[in-house]
Amino acid sequence: MSARFGVLGPLLVLDGAGAEVTPGPAKHRALLVALLMSAGHPVTHDRLVATVWGAEPPASAEAVLRVYVSALRKIVEGIRTVPGGYLLAVDAEEVDALRFERMVANARRARAAGRVVEAADALARALGLWRGRALDGIEGELRRAHAVPLEELRLAALEERVELDLELGRGAELIGELRALVAAYPLRERAWAQLMHALTQAGRRSDALTAYQEARGTLVAELGLEPGAELREAHERVLAQELGRSVPNETPPDIADFTGRQAVLDWIEAALPAPGAAPVHLVLYGPAGAGKSALAVHAAARLDLPDGRLHASLRDRAPGAVLEDLLRSLGCPDGAVPSSLDERVRLYRSLVAGRRLLVVLDDATSEAQVRPLLPTGAGCLTLVTSRSPLFGLEAARAYPLDVLEAGEAVAMLARIVGADRVAAEPDQAHRIVRLCGALPLALRIAGSRLARRRGWTLEHLADRLGDERGRLDELSAGDLAVRSSLALGYRALSEDERLLLRRLGALSCPDFAPWIAAALVGRDGGRVMESLAEAGLLQERGLDRYGWHDLTRLYAAERLAEEEGPASAVLAGAAGEILDRARRARELMLPAEPGSGLTLSHTVERDLATARLAESARWLAAERSFMVAAVADLHRARLDEAAWRLAFYLTPLFELGAYHDDWRTTAALGLESARRAGHRHGEALLLRSLADLHRAEGRLEEAAGALRAALPLTERGEVARTTLRLGLVYRAQDRLGDAERCFIECLAAFGSGQGGGGDPRGSADALRALGELRADEELSRRALELYRQLGDPRGEAATLLDLAGLCLAVRRTKEARELAERAAGLSRRLGDRLPAASASLLLAGTARAEGRPEAARAATTEALAAFEAHGDRRGMAKARLAIAAAALDLDEIDGAVDALACIMGEFDALGDRRGLVEAQELAREARRRRGLR
Repeated sequence: MSARFGVLGPLLVLDGAGAEVTPGPAKHRALLVALLMSAGHPVTHDRLVATVWGAEPPASAEAVLRVYVSALRKIVEGIRTVPGGYLLAVDAEEVDALRFERMVANARRARAAGRVVEAADALARALGLWRGRALDGIEGELRRAHAVPLEELRLAALEERVELDLELGRGAELIGELRALVAAYPLRERAWAQLMHALTQAGRRSDALTAYQEARGTLVAELGLEPGAELREAHERVLAQELGRSVPNETPPDIADFTGRQAVLDWIEAALPAPGAAPVHLVLYGPAGAGKSALAVHAAARLDLPDGRLHASLRDRAPGAVLEDLLRSLGCPDGAVPSSLDERVRLYRSLVAGRRLLVVLDDATSEAQVRPLLPTGAGCLTLVTSRSPLFGLEAARAYPLDVLEAGEAVAMLARIVGADRVAAEPDQAHRIVRLCGALPLALRIAGSRLARRRGWTLEHLADRLGDERGRLDELSAGDLAVRSSLALGYRALSEDERLLLRRLGALSCPDFAPWIAAALVGRDGGRVMESLAEAGLLQERGLDRYGWHDLTRLYAAERLAEEEGPASAVLAGAAGEILDRARRARELMLPAEPGSGLTLSHTVERDLATARLAESARWLAAERSFMVAAVADLHRARLDEAAWRLAFYLTPLFELGAYHDDWRTTAALGLESARRAGHRHGEALLLRSLADLHRAEGRLEEAAGALRAALPLTERGEVARTTLRLGLVYRAQDRLGDAERCFIECLAAFGSGQGGGGDPRGSADALRALGELRADEELSRRALELYRQLGDPRGEAATLLDLAGLCLAVRRTKEARELAERAAGLSRRLGDRLPAASASLLLAGTARAEGRPEAARAATTEALAAFEAHGDRRGMAKARLAIAAAALDLDEIDGAVDALACIMGEFDALGDRRGLVEAQELAREARRRRGLR
């Protein structure tokens, strides 16, 4: 029987009979190990000499080596001489290390095949071959080269066997062995993880957590490193089992007087995921004080998730700190909370896996703050409140929360102060709601103050809130204050964002476009405005438009006054851009208008010109509320030149859209500013604007008075324009001779309008007025040609409508219809709804003349809707007159008579004599027909 060799411990050689024949001399043993560890392969003389004697062998080393080999051959068969060295030929089964490797490989194949018990037992037998440290007693490079890999293989096999035993539930039997293992190898993380698993299987979870802390302490002290993934995951599994069924319930108590918000509550309930479904994350965003937190608390109270509710107030807290709180809420012991953010996130996700939780994350500031806090468990629901929509938050849905509806706001006030008090002063309740901007926080504060002061009436508080300068002071009660809520958001802004917010406080308009931001703080203003919207201090109000709550505006104005000074300096800096934009829009709306006595014809291609005119009207319409507020702001800041010019530039917008209230307000402020500045020309222009307004509203005497007052102040180039308007007033008063003299005088003053001389635009206006007065088709067609040459499709459309009226009057109905259709088409392309409605009225007249009363009524009904939308009383009266005429044609006589009685009263109130005469004639015809029935 062959000799057997052992290296898995001290070197051991057994002869065929089993007797130990291990060589005694150290150099003999080193030589044998060198040959054994390369069994079956040649080993050179030089390598063997280096192994036996090291780096400084004696001169006789090679001769002595032959003597050592000869001695070994007496106890070991198979040592052969080969060229340049020696080779030990042994069977793999004769060397324990080779047998161990074969047995481990077989065990691994059994495990891969799912034969866990067989694999575990095989590994145990393989490990049983070890008698101690590999090559114990062999020193130097030889041991380092061969013993260390063998030890690593042993430890790997041992850990694999332990893993299999743990799978088989043998944890309690392994604890002692694993304790010894981590004591011998304290930096081996897998051994620590297996010890924790074994302790957990034995029901000693607290000991397992203690073991983790021991392992972590050792790693940090020895290596300066935190535990790796395997050990962390073991820790998380133990925690998850330790804390398994704790059910947190941390959301604040429901709000007893919560009111409204039914739509968003329904949205939240509809979004609740079913058990086993993917988690859902909802973001409730809106301005400060909109009631986001209260809504989240109220919604949480209505939802029933079986594994509990977590609540965290975020504000400016780091996600790691919030996670520490959440882990403690889930029952994690103090010493078990990991130190790094990544570890806390992993542990948090492990703890919520398999649970169906509601997590409320209140007052979030950014997506990065929220992401680590989102539960990943199936069926979980997260409610996030933020001033920002957090659009970068993956797989989240957002709901914008604005102020309350008026009815909800009054109901909320009633629930706080008492329904009887609100019922006693309903108007004052609505006034308080308006002064609070229907903001829930402001309403709660106002209601709390009234609830504590039973002697106060609602009117008393409304009066106190009515003063803008002290409104934020009034909206404070206990630890609730609108100012402090806004201050939190303000302090969190960057310097650029704070600068823009407070400079916007110089404006009284509730909404604005990004271009004003650039005028206030420079070309990056639009980007900064977007940032303010993301921070929740501004709200999007459509494409490229932003707005804010009135209380935010007051706070911004406070910050401006305190940090920069009066608003007038900011307004002065922005006035140039505001005026320039308004002026350019006016120029496009009124091509070739002299303005300062100069006439500039538009020569651009016709369709492009029409598109540009339409765009200017749309821009002014979008900016109307801003521009109206800007006139008031400039007037209040005593920037009088800018105030009166802006008021003048806006006149055609108001006239075209029948925005009479805005027209009246801005013209009055502009006139006051022009007078305060001593600007005669500005005063004349604003008087002329007021006259146009008076004429549009039928106050003809006031219109004439304003124009007569303007004439002495008017610059030479504008006298004829003022006279032309006076002629239009006379025409409306049926002073036809006076009107004609004015028009002829203007026409002479404007010149022929041909050959580049005079004022072609003035000539076109005068020709059109004179043609309409005289019913002179030739004059109207000359005016039409001039408008076309000037590139003024609005003047062209108006003149086409005049010509259509002339044709209709002489029964040229087909031509009248074609002209009216061309006028309507032009007005629609320009986006001018009121002129288009006037064209529809004339088309109704042609339909009626052609014997198509149903078509006439349909066209008139369409026109009436446009007049009603713009509040144009004169247009509405004319449309109702046309509808009554169509009804009469359809033999609906009683309805026509009743309608005409109201229509005559409306024309009388408007001072429209021609309309009144037409209505009276139609009423007589209606009564005549009724009498014949």
